[in-house]
Amino acid sequence: MTAGTRSRRNELPYWLSAPGMLVVLALVALPLIVTLSLSFFAFLPGGGVGEQITFANYADIASDGYFHTIFARTFGMSVMVTLICIVLGVPEAYVLSRLSARWRAVSMVIVLGPLLISVVVRTLGWAILLGNEGVINKVLMATGVVSEPIKMMFTLGGVVMALVHVLVPFMVLAVWASLQKLDPAIEQAAQSLGAGLPTMLARIVFPQVIPGVLSGGLIVFALAASAFATPAIIGGRRLKVVPTSIYDEFLGNLNWPLGAALSVVLLVIVLMISIGVNRWVERRYKQVFQ
Repeated sequence: MTAGTRSRRNELPYWLSAPGMLVVLALVALPLIVTLSLSFFAFLPGGGVGEQITFANYADIASDGYFHTIFARTFGMSVMVTLICIVLGVPEAYVLSRLSARWRAVSMVIVLGPLLISVVVRTLGWAILLGNEGVINKVLMATGVVSEPIKMMFTLGGVVMALVHVLVPFMVLAVWASLQKLDPAIEQAAQSLGAGLPTMLARIVFPQVIPGVLSGGLIVFALAASAFATPAIIGGRRLKVVPTSIYDEFLGNLNWPLGAALSVVLLVIVLMISIGVNRWVERRYKQVFQ
């Protein structure tokens, strides 16, 4: 084989991936660069964008207590959704991995079912369930559990409940993928040595699926922090989060630079949290198994 042939073979993967890279640059990287550059311009009354570079938009976000509140609410909501998805998704994935092939196929359809329906349709369904005249309140009042409707719409709890329904399949799939690498003989050995189910799950199964829990948790956290449709419909206009505030700045106030700055700050914080948690868990994970 000549040197020229080896060189062409070494370059082949780059040529094959070039179309995909161009699509990513055009549809992902370029909009992000435009958004970042827009955030450094000043807002002119009437919906215009100034020509001078300024950090005023970021200064407003850093100094205004209103933005501090919506960022705290957004990330607090995302953490709650992530924790609930872990609590629900890990056992569900474990049971799914232990089913027979036939029942596993049926269960996978049930788990993935919510992903096959539009987020808006699912959220509107939750609005019907959670309203004062919704199904849940009618059942509770008919059975005498409550004497008046429980306020669930336009509350943080209602938004968290709807987001968990939307995002828990991502956690189940991530953990289930990790469980496929787990050797059943390890569990059988633990049981033969007298380990009960709680001990086996805590000391053998769960440590092995930490990578799946981590990847699923990061996906759920990022999607919850950037969710727009569910907080907008269930939370309404009074329960602001960062994505709905970005929407208001872009299309309501026509303050594109401030909306772009909010988008950049949200992206940076999500990336920092994701990278930090990933490194912390990996460090602890290595210490446990060294």
